[in-house]
Amino acid sequence: MGKVSITLMLIIVLVAVIVTAAVTYLVANAIRNAKDKKTVENAENKARKIYDDALKAAEEKKREGLLEIKEESIKAKNELDREIKDRRAEAQRFERRVQQKEESVEKKLDALEKREQSLTAREEDLAKKKEVISKLNEQRLQELERISGLTSEQAKDYLLKIVEDDVKHETAVLIKEMENKAKEEADKKAKEYVISAIQKCAADHVSEAAISVVQLPSDEMKGRIIGREGRNIKTLETMTGVELIIDDTPEAVVLSGFDPIRREVARIALERLIVDGRIHPARIEEAVEKARKEVETVMKEEGEAACLDVGVHGIHPELVRLLGKMKFRTSYGQNMLRHSVEVAQLCGLLAAELGLDVRVAKRAGLLHDIGKAVDHEMEGSHVQLGTELCRKYKESATVINAVEAHHGDVEPTSLIACIVQAADAISAARPGARRETLETYTTRLKQLEDISNSFKGVDKSFAIQAGREIRVMVVPEQITDDDMVLLARDISKKIEDELEYPGQIKVSVIRESRVVDYAK
Repeated sequence: MGKVSITLMLIIVLVAVIVTAAVTYLVANAIRNAKDKKTVENAENKARKIYDDALKAAEEKKREGLLEIKEESIKAKNELDREIKDRRAEAQRFERRVQQKEESVEKKLDALEKREQSLTAREEDLAKKKEVISKLNEQRLQELERISGLTSEQAKDYLLKIVEDDVKHETAVLIKEMENKAKEEADKKAKEYVISAIQKCAADHVSEAAISVVQLPSDEMKGRIIGREGRNIKTLETMTGVELIIDDTPEAVVLSGFDPIRREVARIALERLIVDGRIHPARIEEAVEKARKEVETVMKEEGEAACLDVGVHGIHPELVRLLGKMKFRTSYGQNMLRHSVEVAQLCGLLAAELGLDVRVAKRAGLLHDIGKAVDHEMEGSHVQLGTELCRKYKESATVINAVEAHHGDVEPTSLIACIVQAADAISAARPGARRETLETYTTRLKQLEDISNSFKGVDKSFAIQAGREIRVMVVPEQITDDDMVLLARDISKKIEDELEYPGQIKVSVIRESRVVDYAK
């Protein structure tokens, strides 16, 4: 009984625990559900409030947007109205201008019609007057022919002579004015450029002739040079192409030949033979061959040195060799290599003053006389030969034209060609640069006087100032003051075409009239 009651008690307690647990769970679940429901309601309330706020904000934004759109549309409408108003005003102004122009055109047309009518009437009047004038002219001509005793053809010739004299006078005056103006404008600049170039370029000048002199230690050496039966001197002359003159000068041998290269080879070979003392045909041949090689080396080195002095690069090696060859070439006693270097330097200075390409100018100046290196060996003038060499070795067109035009054989096509002409004249005309033989000098003076005397109306002429001026006396009855201007130009032109001379020649034409009477 006691055990049953305990078991029952346990069961009751267990049931009570289970019931309590179940009740607790249900209560907790109910409380949780109540809290969740309240949370949901709170969330719904918040969401509803947010939604309402969003609707209010959207309404406000919508109202603001509508207001802005309305303001913009009003503003655009106002601007459009103002623009339409301005355009309408502009159109009205344009219409008024068009109307005014139409009125002006109408007035001008009326004036033109009136003028045309007036001109028509005047033309008719002039036509009538022309008929009258024509008849009067015929009568006047008949009367003039009767009074003067000249026919109309004779009178026409007389009038043409008067007109020709007037035209000649006006031409002479115009030429004089143009020359004076050109000289005034050009002389100042030209003198500045030329003087500046000359001052900056100072080159030495060496006078050379067609002979070379080799000094001998004694006159006994002459016999050894001549050799047995003259075989040594014959071998030397045959090998070098130079004539040896032994007997004229004591203790010296004169080498004579037109080719300076041959003379130089002969001079070097002879000096070596004299130092060596062994003079016989085999030794002479060996010495001449060595001398030729030495001269070739010297030519190459001199050409390269000239290019280096001037600052010109990229020239063909053969042209460089020919430049070096010009060291042994002279013209009027002036060394051609030194002359070419000086012309190149002057061209560079003048080109720099004028703002031209200095390198091309120097190149043209250095190569302008390159033809003189071969004119002893080939047919043709040094200008033609130089032009052919420059074309052969692919020089530029500017350089070729400068070489071709430096003596006026063709027209220069660039300022650089004109600069080369000027630099060549400066170098040749410089005092001490060149010398002439007496025969060449007197021949040029005679040619100057012959050219001047060949013109009609020239009485006599005199070459003075060492050939730098020619004074021409004219017959005053045949040459007028106006004719003097034209005569001076014609004489100058003919001198330029027919003579070669350094510098410039002044032509002075003098017309003098004298009247002599005697009181008795």
